[in-house]
Amino acid sequence: MADIIRMPRLSDTMQIGVIRSWLKKVGDTVKPGDILAEVETDKATMDLEAFQDGTLLHIAVPSGNVAVDGIIAIIGKKGEDISALLSNSAETPKPVSPSITADKSSSPTPEPIQAANPGPTESRIKASPLAKSIAKEAGIDLNKVQGTGDQGRITKKDIENNLAASKSGAVKASTIAAPSQGDTVVAVSQMRKIIASRLAESKFSAPHFYLTTEIDMDACVAARAQINAISSSKISFNDIIVKASAAAIRQNLGMNVSWMGDTMVYHNDIHIGVAVAIEDGLVVPVIRNTDQKSLQQINNEVQDKATRAKDRKLNLDEMQGNTFTISNLGMFDIEDFTAIINPPDACILAVGSISKKPAVKNDQIVISSLMKVTLSCDHRAVDGATGAKFLQSLKGFLENPLSMLL
Repeated sequence: MADIIRMPRLSDTMQIGVIRSWLKKVGDTVKPGDILAEVETDKATMDLEAFQDGTLLHIAVPSGNVAVDGIIAIIGKKGEDISALLSNSAETPKPVSPSITADKSSSPTPEPIQAANPGPTESRIKASPLAKSIAKEAGIDLNKVQGTGDQGRITKKDIENNLAASKSGAVKASTIAAPSQGDTVVAVSQMRKIIASRLAESKFSAPHFYLTTEIDMDACVAARAQINAISSSKISFNDIIVKASAAAIRQNLGMNVSWMGDTMVYHNDIHIGVAVAIEDGLVVPVIRNTDQKSLQQINNEVQDKATRAKDRKLNLDEMQGNTFTISNLGMFDIEDFTAIINPPDACILAVGSISKKPAVKNDQIVISSLMKVTLSCDHRAVDGATGAKFLQSLKGFLENPLSMLL
């Protein structure tokens, strides 16, 4: 009997997958392990593998968006009649989720996304009655709202987020000049859509507050030079900051918290996410049990995961489970900045560049290597004093690196 392949939910935030291309065509014989198609999720571009022997009898969506649990294809015996499956999907056998592996190729060139069906109309849009009512009163076009409910259903919260974005000064599409000769128009990738949705939700739902401090990095600069003189690989300042942050969190576990609405989860294990910029957005590989790892281990893991992130080869479980996030723009000569919290974390540390500046030491003006860091906190879960104590601990570790070994 033929089996339906549906779009699996590959992460806790995924609502839609995007079929980028098919490597097999209808009528092709497939066997377990064969790559059927490339699927873009909110986290990465993945390979869709065949799960059984058979023939590819039907491709439901040649390219474009597919909601989670939506039909992708049908595999069965050659010549098998699948008309009943196509006409009555409600009575189809239990779907079998195909296995997914990380994409083996570089990220695809952006291209226009073609919808699987004709453009949606107001009556066909999946939205709650309350969401439709609020949208109508506010003059919001539901066609332009990304739903986060089941199978892309638009909820009241989606409408509120859309309104908040408009009130914050977001530019309406109608005010943007029409594309002219020389402009390039590309479809927004599923990754970029999810990044936009999650960051907007974080910024407008989590009350952010910010704490900035300046750290004397002279001792850290000297320690790094000594370490790299004898180390087989070169330790970066970022590696030291990641290690120091984990040590500071261990002293201030109130920072290691997730806001869950009705509950807060205080984590004992420290899993630091390190933001990595890639061609199509931002991903956050996670260094698990960071406080238990040496500088060498952190260096190896960050380099490996950052490289694979840029090649779209990270596994999904390597980008989930973070309890704290670090975003470092110091290598771009950015002195200081504020970062938006990366849910489910309650805090994110923004790290600026290390610059030589005049400083007062022992009542004398000297030239020191100074670095600014800014901590963003969700005030629902973290108070100002908790964040300030963390920064004191972090500053202590970085200004006296040997203390991290105690």
